[in-house]
Order: sequence, then structure tokens, then C-alpha cells
Amino acid sequence: MSKYVKDLISDEIAKRLSGVEDAVLVNVVGMEANATVQLRQELRQKGIHLLVVKNSLARRATEGTSLRPAFDGLNGPHAIVWGCEDFIALAKEIATIDKEKKYPKFQPAGGVMDGEKLTADRLKEVSKWPNRAEQLSILMGQVLAPGAALVSQLLAPGGALASQIEAAGEKSGETAEASAPVADEAPAADATPAAESAPEESAEGSAE
Repeated sequence: MSKYVKDLISDEIAKRLSGVEDAVLVNVVGMEANATVQLRQELRQKGIHLLVVKNSLARRATEGTSLRPAFDGLNGPHAIVWGCEDFIALAKEIATIDKEKKYPKFQPAGGVMDGEKLTADRLKEVSKWPNRAEQLSILMGQVLAPGAALVSQLLAPGGALASQIEAAGEKSGETAEASAPVADEAPAADATPAAESAPEESAEGSAE
């Protein structure tokens, strides 16, 4: 392959990878063409891209970028895989495909994250990390937990106060009922003097 052709291919690879900062490398040597097409379609549905390149050309195309370390120490063609909502989610998808063994020749070979080269074993570890959605869920749980505890603390004294008010109301009602008979007996005591004064008036009338 002439230098001119190599430059053309390298430029095309560089355009395809423009703006890509993290990627996974997969060994697809020996995979049949139909299987490769099917794999591309499956990944594309998940917003993931796959590009098979020779390592020598990939090194030229990624020179000076964060992807460059991924190709150190590799030989032969590999597939560059990138996309998904974040790198961890991408690593999870690659790990799932590898685990399913739907494509026997599909073999994760490593990658690059934040400019750091990842081995295949390291990539597998990263695939077990929580992705962005899972991290947000964990963070929201941590943020809401203190609020829930505060609400419980605020409601607990309120419940105790309500119980005290209810108890005080019941006690007040019992006191009112106990004092009611005393008020009913008062008129009976006033009626006795009136009855005793009646004979005196009668006696005065007789004397006249």
C-alpha cells in the first residue's frame, strides 16, 4: 500500500473518530462478513458504532488524540467501538455481547478511557461499575434520604403533641361532667326558707 493511499485511509479514519474520546477495541479476526453486518446493525440500534481498522493505520489516524494509547502493543486488525450514553454503558454492552457468545469470534481486547489505555481485564472491571443512570439513581437516593429522615423527625413531635391535646380534651370533659350535679342541687336548697316563712305570715293575719 502506497503512502498516498495510507494517508487517505488515515484521514478517513480520523474524520470518523473526530470528537471521540473513549472507545473499546474488539478482536473480530475470523468473523464472517454476514456476522459482522449483523453485529453492526445490532450495535447501531443502541447508538453504538463499529469500525474495523488496521492498527498501523489507526495509530496514524489517532496521533495526538486521547484514543492513541489504545493501540499501543496491538497487532493486526481490530474493531474500534464507540458511542452509547457513556463509556461505562458501552463497556457493559460489550461485556454482554461477549458473555452471550452469539458471535464466537467477538473478543474484547481493551480500550481507552480518559486517555488511559485499558487492558481486556481492566475493561471487564469497568463494565461492572454503575453507569450514569445508575449513578444518578444512587445520588438521588443519598440526597432524598436526609429529607425523609427530617420529615419523620418533624412528624413525630406533631403526633405526640396531637396525642397530648386529645388527652387534655378528654380530661377536661370528665371534669365538666363531674361538676354538673352540684349545679342541679342548688335550687332545692333555696326552696326551704320560703316554705318555713309561710306560717309566720298566717299567724300575723290571725292576730289582726
